[in-house]
Amino acid sequence: MRINLNNTYLYKILYTDTMKARLNITIEAPLLKEVKKIAAKKNISVSEMVENYFEIITRPKRKLLTEILDKLPKVNIPENKKLSELYYEEKMKEYKNEQ
Repeated sequence: MRINLNNTYLYKILYTDTMKARLNITIEAPLLKEVKKIAAKKNISVSEMVENYFEIITRPKRKLLTEILDKLPKVNIPENKKLSELYYEEKMKEYKNEQ
């Protein structure tokens, strides 16, 4: 996981025009203590953790697969046919056209 974070960090430095801005936040002291412990275990700074979180919540939302599928053109398949039969019929047509 650390390798991915390093690659992401290097990508930001090398390929994007980044200008860091200072952000001051106020949180409860016990919470900050726990956050620092977690950051130390992950070998990253608290600032990196906050920045990564902000990147996650500001990413464009992904569309659900069902939303994408709903936009595809509808296929008219006869109810008395099996999909496998239709598939092999199409493959036979392609094969005959190749010869």
